[in-house]
Amino acid sequence: MTESYVKKLAAILLDAITDKDPLVQEQVCGALCALGEAAPEEALGACEEYLRQHEKLAHPYRTMILRAVEVLVSSHIGELDKAEARAVTLLASSEMTRAKELVCDWQRAASDVLVAVGKRFVSTVMEELLSKFQPGALPHCSVVQTLANLAASNVFGMVPFLTSILSTMLPMLGMAKHDAMRVAFCCALQHFSESILEYLADLDQAPDPTVRKDTFAADMLSAYDILFNHWLQSREAKLRLAVVEALGPMSHLLPGEKLEEQLPKLLPGVLALYKKHAETFHVSKSLGQILEAAVSVGSRTLEPQLDSLLAALHAQICVPVESSSPLVVSNQKEVLRCFTVLARCAPDRLLAFLLPKLDASGERTRLGTLQVVRHVINSAASQMEVKKPFILSSMRLPLLDTNPKVKRAVVQVISAMAHHGYLEQPGGEAMVEYIVQQCALPPETEKLGPDSEDLTADSVRAISISTLYLLSTTVDRMSGVLWPYLLAFLTPVRFTGALTPLCRSLVHLAQKRQEVGAEVFLIQSNSNVALPSPYAITTRLLTVASQPYVGDGRGAASLRLLNALHRSIHPLLGQRWATTVPPLLEHLDEFTEETLSQKEWEERLLAFLRDTLAVVSDNTWICQLSLEMCKQLPCYSGLPQEKNFLYKCVGTALGAASSKDVVRKQLRELLEAAGHQEEAEREGLACCFGICAISHLDDVLAQLGDFMRSDVFRKSTGIFNIFKERSENELEKLKGTVILCYGHVAARAPRELVLPKVESDLLPNMFRYFSTKVLGIKVETKDPALKLCLVQSVCMASQAICSSAQAGSFHFSRKPELVAQMMEFIKAEPQDSLRSPIRKKAMLACTYLVSLEPALEEQMRADLTRRCLHSVLSVLPDTEGERDHQESLYLDTMRALEDLLTSLLRRDMTPQGLQIMVEHLSPWIKSPRGHERARALGLSACLLRHFLDHLRVGALVPFHNLGLLIGLFSPRCADLWPATRREAVSCVRTLLYLQLGYDGFARDYRDDVVERLLALKDGLVHPDPDVLFHTCHSIGQIIAKRLPPEQLISLLLTMFEGLGDPDKNCSRAATVMINCLLKERGNVLLEKVPELVTVLRSKLRDTQEEDILQAAQHSVYLLASQHCAAVVASLLGSPLPFDSHTCTLWRALAVEPGLTTQVLGLLLDKMSKDVPFKETRTFLLSSSPGREATLLPLAATCALYEVMSTPASGPAVLGLYPQLFAALLQRVSCTVDVVLPRTLQAKERRSAASAPAPRTLEPCSC
Repeated sequence: MTESYVKKLAAILLDAITDKDPLVQEQVCGALCALGEAAPEEALGACEEYLRQHEKLAHPYRTMILRAVEVLVSSHIGELDKAEARAVTLLASSEMTRAKELVCDWQRAASDVLVAVGKRFVSTVMEELLSKFQPGALPHCSVVQTLANLAASNVFGMVPFLTSILSTMLPMLGMAKHDAMRVAFCCALQHFSESILEYLADLDQAPDPTVRKDTFAADMLSAYDILFNHWLQSREAKLRLAVVEALGPMSHLLPGEKLEEQLPKLLPGVLALYKKHAETFHVSKSLGQILEAAVSVGSRTLEPQLDSLLAALHAQICVPVESSSPLVVSNQKEVLRCFTVLARCAPDRLLAFLLPKLDASGERTRLGTLQVVRHVINSAASQMEVKKPFILSSMRLPLLDTNPKVKRAVVQVISAMAHHGYLEQPGGEAMVEYIVQQCALPPETEKLGPDSEDLTADSVRAISISTLYLLSTTVDRMSGVLWPYLLAFLTPVRFTGALTPLCRSLVHLAQKRQEVGAEVFLIQSNSNVALPSPYAITTRLLTVASQPYVGDGRGAASLRLLNALHRSIHPLLGQRWATTVPPLLEHLDEFTEETLSQKEWEERLLAFLRDTLAVVSDNTWICQLSLEMCKQLPCYSGLPQEKNFLYKCVGTALGAASSKDVVRKQLRELLEAAGHQEEAEREGLACCFGICAISHLDDVLAQLGDFMRSDVFRKSTGIFNIFKERSENELEKLKGTVILCYGHVAARAPRELVLPKVESDLLPNMFRYFSTKVLGIKVETKDPALKLCLVQSVCMASQAICSSAQAGSFHFSRKPELVAQMMEFIKAEPQDSLRSPIRKKAMLACTYLVSLEPALEEQMRADLTRRCLHSVLSVLPDTEGERDHQESLYLDTMRALEDLLTSLLRRDMTPQGLQIMVEHLSPWIKSPRGHERARALGLSACLLRHFLDHLRVGALVPFHNLGLLIGLFSPRCADLWPATRREAVSCVRTLLYLQLGYDGFARDYRDDVVERLLALKDGLVHPDPDVLFHTCHSIGQIIAKRLPPEQLISLLLTMFEGLGDPDKNCSRAATVMINCLLKERGNVLLEKVPELVTVLRSKLRDTQEEDILQAAQHSVYLLASQHCAAVVASLLGSPLPFDSHTCTLWRALAVEPGLTTQVLGLLLDKMSKDVPFKETRTFLLSSSPGREATLLPLAATCALYEVMSTPASGPAVLGLYPQLFAALLQRVSCTVDVVLPRTLQAKERRSAASAPAPRTLEPCSC
């Protein structure tokens, strides 16, 4: 980039800097800086030249250019030569002092340029500044400010100049009358003092190591006198703050004796500013510096002022910290710095002041005090070493405070104590316990009020968990304090919420101990702490792992700790657990709380326990473990899921025990101690007995028998009968527990041992307390819970028999009575609502029972099917308020009903068996209630799928009832409920595939025509009737293409029945499909025409619906268009006189000229081929006339009238006019003296007597 090009570009940019938009100005400034990166000298030169040439350029634009110059100088200071530096210095000095009044932005920008140049060329800049800083005259305010800033940015370069600067400046202090000038001098003195102190602190690196502090003492003392005694009294707050900011660093440069002399006045003067200023950061910072200076000279005048100092500082630390105010936060840091100084010089006085404050009840006082205590523990560790017992004992009341903010502060203090050895002192255990207590807080109790700090990251529980883990992992000296003490918190229930952080910390501690050595790693008993036994630890960790995602993932944490403690649990477990625990942890990583199968997870844990017991293989150890498990059961009274799992663990442990006496004793104690009132506990205890029965069936049954015969089951008498109702209720719950135990024993015990005992032992004991006579034993059903226990147990027993290898040969003689009992239970349930899972369990029991031998009688099968369908399908839909509660139970009940119906169907997997099941569903499929139709169609689809999936066709046999079934389901494709429509299509599709299966096609064969039904489902969702019925027409076409010819008539007849469906949509769909079938396949129906016409006439007679009337007429038309002669013959066979419905059908044949011509021709033929009358016997015996009309010509004549009276028949009549005229004229001539047939004469008389006929049968009337 050439020099001329850079100058041109810079000139363009500089001209653009006068744009009125501030954003454009910023962009121009940035562009100048970017240009300067490529050519810094040219860019600087262009800026200098532009400012000199444009003297009248407004100061805001000059400020922007100076900012660009400052950036260029700062980034390229090493590339500037002395000449360029001098030129920039002169320019900036001129810009800075051009205006006498204060123009802050402009003058600050120019000052920043000088400071940037002075970082390397300090002499050049100082030469220029000192030329404007002459004795006897007040300099420009910006000159003083620049000297101050330059001293801060270039300490080593400026300090050598300070002696002369101070000597020149001190006389000026008295001359300064304006506050702005005084503030500038204060700022200069502050920065000069800080620079001198920094210079002296790094004297070994300074250019002049001979510089001493006392060199500046006299000048600083003179300046101090003016600032403290005169300027500090100003009313201007900004000046007072500037003075106090300067006094802090200046105090370090005052002579020691003078500082000692001034402290009694200086400290109160500074403290008084706390009351005058809201923002006290500068006051606290200066106070800290003064205190440091006083301590450094060994001041003895400081002690009398400690009380006032501590009171003022404590008041400052108790000010609430606003997160939006950084100065308040900074002020607290400076106040804590002051406390550090006092702690190092007067620890006794400080603690005597602070520790009593911890007993104060005020939140802010306690919070502030805890903050100071934590700070001095960290910052004055050596001074606090001997004070540890006092500080620990003073925490007694703060530990009891329930305020969340105070709790956070206490946890932070304990963390500081841990780092400095406090917790190793007597009383340190209380601090550790406090941390664990806070880890155990439930998250919902941490919510603070709307006006308080609610920072999730700083919540009490979160900070406590973080603190405990950090102390365990990063503070080596805490290992001896936390191990094994933390183990004591594993088993108490109140610390359940802290288990995850406890386990994580203990795992880390255990691993560190393990690295030391096996002997040291083993848990050693502690005389001061009651540590849990290995059995208690195993039980606790295994139990809480059953709910793995609760409490921040305590399942994985507890398993890791269990694995880490394997040597302490049992010496043989290390190698085994190394292979069995990781898969459990991987399983938890693969799932979430929502996706994990609880049942599968518990089975994995129980398998892990069984494997552990097998590895240990020590009866004494196993018995001790089972005893500990029983002992911990009461701890989970409020945690039903964990308690239920612990019961399963007890059963697993007892199953592994070889001591029969121990097993019986603990089983007995479990029965006596269990809370039978709680459903979850009853279930858990029953699971325990079932698992134990795997190994100890006889002992389990013996204990249950003994318990049933014990005094527990005897009703009390005498005075205690006042509690009779309550005791009976408890007795019912007790019975429920025992019945459930028998059910779980049957479900889990070895099948070969269970089968002989089912009818002799298990079932009789289950039914002992019910009044219904089942198995010859009186049983009683009062309590719904007891009934549910019985149903559930029967279900488990039946399932056990079914899953047995001997199920096929097992003859269950009492099966019908059990099914009858289950039906009674189902019948007793409310028909309109689901309140309990009794019907679900009863249907499941029946599902298993149905599959057993002997087979149920046909009547019982039918009764069972009807009863269960009525019990479930009639249940009303859930209301909004109950939907969440009932939906799961309803879905489970529907699945149970599906399983039962499927089980019944499996007993007869033939088309007839399928037909029987569908017939039971048919009334529900046609129900006027939408939810019942939807459910019935869903069940039908399920049964059909099952039938298709298990279809076994040994030979090519017909699916004889296909037409009946499709005729039932296909009209529902237009049901008012979308779900019903979709299920109906599924049913039709499955039926067509069933037909293909019976035709010999493979089960996985996919027919392109049938598969189109899946695409048509989308059209059924559409609410538009036109779309809906168009879709139904398409479905009808698919059915027509795949329906066997022999099934067509049964399908049509079934659909004709559907014309009277109460759902008008379905009746219309039936008409659409009938007409589609007649159009597509009507050519094969010649032999069935009379039957179809008869059905159509009956449908017209049974309905008044206009849609159905039109559909029937169209059906006759379609049928006649393919079989005209057969239709005409069938209609002519209708009784005379024609009723209105027959007339309607005749008129339907006149809508299309071609068909009308055929019909008229056939009728003419009928009239001409038969004789118009016949002579009666009376005529032969006498001379009086006796002619009687024949029926066929008479019927044809009446039909001609109906057809010709239709306006649409006009063209056909005109075409056949000569023939029609001649035939009718001949017909009239043949009717003279002809009477009606005798059968019609009587009918005519009856009609005339009852009501006037619309027309007579006289041929002439036609």
